[in-house]
Amino acid sequence: MFVKQVNVQNQVGLHARPATFFIQKANEYKSTIWVEKEERRVNAKSLLGVLSLGIVGGTTIEISADGADEQEAVNGLVKLIESGFTDQ
Repeated sequence: MFVKQVNVQNQVGLHARPATFFIQKANEYKSTIWVEKEERRVNAKSLLGVLSLGIVGGTTIEISADGADEQEAVNGLVKLIESGFTDQ
């Protein structure tokens, strides 16, 4: 299991379009990936799950992955979030 925390920089957070980019990126990896906010954890490959967390700009979330490409998956998603979703 590989885990990292990241602060969501973009103003709208993980809603609608940014959430879609996040899910698309998560689905590029074989590992099981989770997103956690305030002790609520959802599957990072589920649009409904990610949207249900209500992640807004300035929120710190935790991304964890378990599997063959876990480190690459977490680092790729952290990089996407840190870019403000400009690197899709």
